[in-house]
Amino acid sequence: MRSYLLARLAALLPVLLGVSLLAFALANLAPGDPAEQVLRQGGQEPTPEQVQALRHQLGLDAPFAVRYARWLGAVLHGDLGRSYADRRPVAQELARRFPATLELAAGALLIALAIGIPGGVLAAVRRDTLFDHACRTIALLLASLPGFALALFLIYLFAVRLHALPVAGYGGGDLRHLALPALALSAATAATLLRLTRASLLEVWSMEFVRTARAKGLPESAILWQHALRNALLPTVTVAATSFGRMLGGAAIVEVIFAWPGIGKYVVDAIYARDYPVIQGFVLWMGVTFVLVNLATDLLYRRIDPRIRLGGR
Repeated sequence: MRSYLLARLAALLPVLLGVSLLAFALANLAPGDPAEQVLRQGGQEPTPEQVQALRHQLGLDAPFAVRYARWLGAVLHGDLGRSYADRRPVAQELARRFPATLELAAGALLIALAIGIPGGVLAAVRRDTLFDHACRTIALLLASLPGFALALFLIYLFAVRLHALPVAGYGGGDLRHLALPALALSAATAATLLRLTRASLLEVWSMEFVRTARAKGLPESAILWQHALRNALLPTVTVAATSFGRMLGGAAIVEVIFAWPGIGKYVVDAIYARDYPVIQGFVLWMGVTFVLVNLATDLLYRRIDPRIRLGGR
């Protein structure tokens, strides 16, 4: 296990280096001058001399390769730079806001799993019935509906009309504040998991080992829960893990709508302000997070199906 982990981590180093280069390049190729943007926050039009002086102070007048080398060297020491807007360390701000995003993503994933897997199992067991058709129709609707539209609908229904849940805000662990943003974020993943679980279970249901279990006289419930579902869950685990990584980095719209103080809202504000260090730090942070989530997924495969050998052994 240790040798496998070390080999995987070593193989991921070029990936992370590429992510860092992409993060730095995308932020610096964006239109607009961050120095001018910072100076305009005071409400006055800056002079060219003021803009040039601030560009020099921030190191923006250096060549691209020099700036990237400086930034990468600082990153290797755990320093993601300081925000141009408020001069706060980016790494500390991301670390401070990440628990809120993690709470939102974890809540959304739990909802998606609670809806998607049981729904997919029931739809497969009741194949071609009214229940199956209803599940597939609802899954298609949820997968097609934009996240912001669903978020606004949930606000209108549960907050405005029923007065059952808060409109927005962060309750610091209060499930009432978490319910609406987590539900809005989970919808597309729940739909995908439902359809995938149904399809995987139907495929496994026709395999030879299931027919052998039936021939031995095992009850259908035992065949389903002890044999078929365990084999059908592998592709579901893959989608759930990648969806979780995507939720961690792609919850920006939901966080903005619900005023959720996570890193998604933080980076949206940074994009408007042309705050390069925040954008670069966010992309690198999420690249590392996504890589670690995928590594954890590989380890989870082994727990679900002992026949799988890590590293192909």
